[in-house]
Amino acid sequence: MISHETVLITGGGGFIGATLAARLIENNNIVVFDNFARNSLQTSGLMGHKNLTIISGDIRDSTAVMSSVLDAKPDRIVHCAAIAGIDTVVKSPTMTLDVNIVGTANIFQAARKLGSLKRILSFSTSEIFGSQAFQTTELSSAVIGAVGEARWTYAVSKLAGEHMALAHFHEFNMPTVVVRPFNVYGPGQVGEGALSTFIKRAIRNDEIQIHGDGSQIRAWCYVEDMVRALLLALEQPAAIGQTFNIGNARAVITIYGLANTVIRVLGSRSKIRFVRKDYADIELRVPKIDKARDLLGFEAQVDLDEGILLAAEYYRGLL
Repeated sequence: MISHETVLITGGGGFIGATLAARLIENNNIVVFDNFARNSLQTSGLMGHKNLTIISGDIRDSTAVMSSVLDAKPDRIVHCAAIAGIDTVVKSPTMTLDVNIVGTANIFQAARKLGSLKRILSFSTSEIFGSQAFQTTELSSAVIGAVGEARWTYAVSKLAGEHMALAHFHEFNMPTVVVRPFNVYGPGQVGEGALSTFIKRAIRNDEIQIHGDGSQIRAWCYVEDMVRALLLALEQPAAIGQTFNIGNARAVITIYGLANTVIRVLGSRSKIRFVRKDYADIELRVPKIDKARDLLGFEAQVDLDEGILLAAEYYRGLL
């Protein structure tokens, strides 16, 4: 386990970043760089912690990023900062491209100025596999949807980030790692997210809306499993220069089945209603995580029913 180090987390105010910070903060100095458009830190219990430094800034601001990195002198960097969430992406495709591409370039340019760096971990996305992805491996071809469809600006910007990270590994011998999360959920999730929305509505016995016919298939990964994978990617020597699919290939279910599972597990009285979807959607997304298992020793442990109960406990505490 990482200890007595400085870890800089861009987007550390977000869902996964804040959860990772919570795992590391007792034995490390954590520096969070975020614009706090979404803020999971405020309910994390970390605010005011002696080992936490917060920098409020825009990842697109190269001067702010450079000065923050050089001042912090991190041993490890985790680059989570990005525009995410389908509704936000569709409404703001130009900002999505700007934040995700320019922001990633800024953090890597700043990292090159450091005298030493043990690891820089950059987030990509399962969306690079397009609308149909079954047991995709790390070597599967990226499939970008039609140009002009706003949803795919997120995928293409994240794919550019993958190239950025791996180019720095090959050209500058930078100790980079890329992770592609597959549908992460759990306590601390803020903003958009189908499963978190279903759970919150089920707790209140409100109607659950499904976009389309509900036949879309996803694999759901609990956030603590995701964070375990991140810690392995930050520590294992074999991770350097590699890309990893991270998810739970056993927690596979249709969106309609997911809504029904949430209702069943939580004993909810919610009804389901189907509504029209006005954007491109992912019809099938299931990862193959053999590489993460073989090189990192990662295996998802939390099943879907357990994860729903744990997430619901968190959301009930906020009501």
